[in-house]
Amino acid sequence: MTAMTEPLRIGIAGLGTVGAAVAARLITTRADFTLRAGRDLVLAGVAARDRSRDRGFDLAGIAWFEDPVALASSTDIDIFIELIGGDEGAARAAVEAALQTGKSVVTANKALLAKHGAALSALAEKKGVALAFEASAAGGIPIVKVLREAMSGNRLSRVYGIMNGTCNYILTRMEKEKLSFEECLADAQRLGYAEADPTFDIGGFDTAHKLAILTSLAFGTEIDAEAVYVEGIGSLTLLDLAMADELGYRIKLLGVATRTQSGIEQRVHPTMVPKSSAIARVKGVTNAVALDGDMVGEITLVGPGAGGNATASAVLADIVDVARGVSRPPFGIATEHLVPASRAPMTLHAGGYYIRLMVQDRPGAAAAIATRMAEKMISLESILQRGGTTYGFESPEGTVPVVLITHATTETAVRQVLDAVVADGHVIGEPQMIRIEKEQ
Repeated sequence: MTAMTEPLRIGIAGLGTVGAAVAARLITTRADFTLRAGRDLVLAGVAARDRSRDRGFDLAGIAWFEDPVALASSTDIDIFIELIGGDEGAARAAVEAALQTGKSVVTANKALLAKHGAALSALAEKKGVALAFEASAAGGIPIVKVLREAMSGNRLSRVYGIMNGTCNYILTRMEKEKLSFEECLADAQRLGYAEADPTFDIGGFDTAHKLAILTSLAFGTEIDAEAVYVEGIGSLTLLDLAMADELGYRIKLLGVATRTQSGIEQRVHPTMVPKSSAIARVKGVTNAVALDGDMVGEITLVGPGAGGNATASAVLADIVDVARGVSRPPFGIATEHLVPASRAPMTLHAGGYYIRLMVQDRPGAAAAIATRMAEKMISLESILQRGGTTYGFESPEGTVPVVLITHATTETAVRQVLDAVVADGHVIGEPQMIRIEKEQ
């Protein structure tokens, strides 16, 4: 093993926004990192597609590799930093090559971990090296370290939060400026918060990958991204956000993992949260993750969840840990002790619900809907009915928007009621259903 007094030679694959920020920081503040790590940190090699591109720092004296796998396998580096992205291809091959040759790996690649995290973790443990991924779950928020280390004295019941800045930006703009989803998405793309194809973000899949990683850390389960129930934010309207506001809630896209009697429930969907909660006050591209522990109660961490500097901050923290010789099981406990996640089906989910219906404006329609609710033993906390143009939302001719807030009930009961109401012909269009997440 390399003596701790010798320099740590670093190889970075991927010099995009994050990779360039990490490299520049290592070069410009090298003396600071030497003090923190207790040894010199040397950027010894890089791999990227375009060598001629100006990245804001001098590449002179730094070995250039066309192939990231060759960099990962090189005997001239001690630690490999994977910032390529993607769950297969060069990213996976390079990480596996680095671990096989006894190098610690730092990655921000949530997709790779969500799909291959258990296998990579087992390989790292077999080789006696670190697999660090603080940047994979919530950018600059140190949630991985908190779950793996600081909360180890607690039995966690829930981890949840805002894990995608693009969606939170869109919902914040919709609520504050009364702009449509389409207008806010276009602005997010213009400002660089959303990709040209935003499906991965607005569809909830980015949040699902992050949640799968946090679930494993929180509950000692194998990563199971396929077990995450996913809904995006594309169906939300200005009417929904305004009605939520009137009822004392805000709508956020949350990732939620909860320990239940039937297993670990993992879900991503638009959620109504009380305006008094810490999560509700998180706006713009900011992220937040809350943890419920049996000894500390609820802890909420808030900070930048994306961007070059925020993500680079997490990558650099992992590099310093490796330089100091800090090495723990990647998911908090040995991979062999991770247990399969016992999936809790969404049909068993229990809680309150927001239901918005476009009801035919005729006698008996509302009473018939109430009867359907009673048949499934669903009690209502509140009912709001609006007519005409409401919050800039023009109701289809001959209908009025009716909003129902239920007391705690089951997902199955709510879906059965909505199917019956639609079949009865009392509503037009698809009913809107949003789950309510309350503070514990």
